[in-house]
Amino acid sequence: MNSCLAVDIGGTKMAAALICDGVISSRTQIKTPSSTQPEVMDEALTELITGLSKDADFIAVASTGIIQNGILGALNPDNLGGLNNYPLQNKIQEISQRPVYVINDAQAAGWAEYKLLPQDISNMAFITISTGVGAGIVINNKLLTGSRGVAGHAGHVLADPNGSRCGCGRRGCVESIASGTAIGNAGKVLWGDHCDGKYVYKKFLDQDPQAQKIIQRSAQTIANLVADLSITLDVEQVVLGGSIGLAPGYIELVRDCLDEFPAAHQSRLSTAACGADAGLIGAAQWALSLHK
Repeated sequence: MNSCLAVDIGGTKMAAALICDGVISSRTQIKTPSSTQPEVMDEALTELITGLSKDADFIAVASTGIIQNGILGALNPDNLGGLNNYPLQNKIQEISQRPVYVINDAQAAGWAEYKLLPQDISNMAFITISTGVGAGIVINNKLLTGSRGVAGHAGHVLADPNGSRCGCGRRGCVESIASGTAIGNAGKVLWGDHCDGKYVYKKFLDQDPQAQKIIQRSAQTIANLVADLSITLDVEQVVLGGSIGLAPGYIELVRDCLDEFPAAHQSRLSTAACGADAGLIGAAQWALSLHK
């Protein structure tokens, strides 16, 4: 049985784990470096995978950003500390001396979640609300990746034409309103620079009225995104994940907003079943089909 070293590179943390026959073992995690210098990412990847790669037949990588021909680019470079156009596949192959397959993290997580759905569902969307907002989309039982690797970057569709400028350069993106980063930035105006998304969400759970407005706006924005995906792609199921998407009470807010829309704009809504390991699991499943 092939053993896969799965790697998940997010805006906040980087995780790695051995996966064999669907069983995860030897999981490790480090902080994602915040630097525009590729050498800093080189060192972090070396630290993350060197000890585990010797036990793997191949490596599957799920990463934030755009993956095109194994190169990591970013619509919003801020999510990777400003790093852009990084030769991710080649660098990991150099470190590990193993075959490496690379995919966007939301696409990977979407594939993992799709595999757990009933077989009669052929169209679904996974939306992750965390440091940023991303999506993995399956249409007619096939994962959409796109020739440029941008399929599923639903966090950068328009939510508010008068909104703040997103890190991608566009004004009013979903990500600039609904993400954990955006929630934290909104909180800074009220509670100071120490504030982040976790702080705001804690105040929301404590029923602070200002925090409730911030989280409600995030949920309303995600509900509109769900409606847009439903009416354009006819998705039957939408799965929410990420630290915000899985936070207590969040899906209920989204569902309440969605219930106000016409039926054609609605999809069944559920929370991710794979949790924080969705990217790892999905990347391994996807790569296994390519590794012969």
